[in-house]
Amino acid sequence: MNPSLRALAAFAAPAAALLAPALVAAPIPAESRLATATVYPDRAVVTRTAAGLAVAAGTAEFVFAGLPASLLDESVQVSALGNVAASLLDVATRTVFVTAEPDARAKELEDRLLALRREERALNDQGAVLDAQRTLLTRIENTSTAMVAPAAGSTPPARPTLEDYAKLLAFSADQRVRIETAARSLDVERAALGEKIAATEAQLNELRGRQPARRATKTVTVRLAAAAAGKLELSLAYALPGASWAPAYDARLRSEKRQVRLDAFGLVRNATGEDWTDVALTLSTARPGLGGAAPEIAPWYVDVSQPIAYGMLSDSVMNLERKAGRAKAALAAAPAAMSAMAYDAAPAEQEVAATFAAAEVASAATSASFKIATPVTLASDNTPQRVPLGGADLAAVLRYQATPKLQETAFLAAAVTNTGDLPFLGGALNVFLDDTFVATSRLATTMPGEKFTLQLGADEGIALKRKIVARFTEDTGFTSRSRRTTYDILLTVTNNKRSAERIVLTDALPVARDEKIVVKLLAPTEREFLKPEDAAAEPPRAGIARDAEGRLTWRLDLKPGEKRELALKFSIEHPADLPVTGVE
Repeated sequence: MNPSLRALAAFAAPAAALLAPALVAAPIPAESRLATATVYPDRAVVTRTAAGLAVAAGTAEFVFAGLPASLLDESVQVSALGNVAASLLDVATRTVFVTAEPDARAKELEDRLLALRREERALNDQGAVLDAQRTLLTRIENTSTAMVAPAAGSTPPARPTLEDYAKLLAFSADQRVRIETAARSLDVERAALGEKIAATEAQLNELRGRQPARRATKTVTVRLAAAAAGKLELSLAYALPGASWAPAYDARLRSEKRQVRLDAFGLVRNATGEDWTDVALTLSTARPGLGGAAPEIAPWYVDVSQPIAYGMLSDSVMNLERKAGRAKAALAAAPAAMSAMAYDAAPAEQEVAATFAAAEVASAATSASFKIATPVTLASDNTPQRVPLGGADLAAVLRYQATPKLQETAFLAAAVTNTGDLPFLGGALNVFLDDTFVATSRLATTMPGEKFTLQLGADEGIALKRKIVARFTEDTGFTSRSRRTTYDILLTVTNNKRSAERIVLTDALPVARDEKIVVKLLAPTEREFLKPEDAAAEPPRAGIARDAEGRLTWRLDLKPGEKRELALKFSIEHPADLPVTGVE
């Protein structure tokens, strides 16, 4: 060996031996799967697990690659469990930019959109060729028919004959038919292609949550130190925007049982950039986006009005007050009354309808969570998916409501009481009468013991009629002339149902806004009205009530086939020379 090389080798060997302990093992890819997802109204926290990771004694790095770019860095949490003692040293999150769309479905849609754009350019090129052919044909026609004066001393050109013009017309007609036929066909192709492009763009926007594409992913590197060789399971949890859920309900009234079956669902959306496959799903009512404390309100100053400062209470202050109210309401909201969500088992020999699996409910100080009974698969395409939370059977008090003055139709309503321990969260509501869909509504947040009403639509089984029997105007008074208009109205209601029903009718008595105008109720008489304590009783008692706005309410209990006639008579009196509005 060359002496120089031998000397270099002798120097390098001890140096390598000194540096060897400081070398760090190469990063180890952490092959992981999504195990759990907790969805909040405005985000999700997901947990990935990487099991069976072999670790040697000393320091090791594990890399979770290909995570969504929207991952919130500050939300990353790591835990480790294994058969050896290990210490977590640090966790690093970095953004990795890529040349292609990281989402496979988005990449497929982008490729499809690119191909469609190429087809669009090809059609546009064909259109440009047709336009050039039209222009050239027009020039040929103009040149062939133009009369050009001969130059001085030259022989005049021969004039075109009729046969020449006939050939030109035939050529021009053939070419124009060909061009316009091709143009019409091209327009059809353009229209069809435009629809495909619009549909593909809409799918891509929906998949991305209408956010522009960012060709990047996140990588999380976990560095730990193990006391000895062994195996570990790493869990990586992080928050992602783009996921949400909202409560939704199906209310089914069983009229023969006078009972409402209320089934609750969570309407879950996933646009996080990650598909959820067989994950343990939990829905939470907590609102992380509202922060941990109520916002501070700014001082409210009252001062002398200045021309340049026309309002001292700014919009921002009012917005803070409104947000504070919403925050308190959201944090006070708890899950729907699902303590009675268990379903009674029917005897084996009977045919029973399938029921929804109830979620496991857990309540905390400021929120509640629903742990879905079975694993859930939800693609990251922002498609809403309903997952069952449970249901409850609630007693219903049926009544018919009508305003004959406006519409001679009775509408069925069911008054339902929340008999559970927890409130119903506000959400969309589908209403069914027996097995017939009748309405889409919204269920407001309802506290325990409170009532809510299901509007079930018109029912022709209750017949209504409002007739003005008489309306006459007369002049009264000896010393001062007055004018009095008297109305005599008859309300007729008939119960054509096979069961006794409560019917609530509402009409309006005029309300005077000037002391010179006197409204006198002639029928019903004052002694026919309910006492205030009876009118406010629960359940409401049958009878007649009147409020401060002049509304009259009749609560009638009618037997099957029973007919009732109600008299409404009143007068409006005012000075004859006083112009009055509102008298029909």
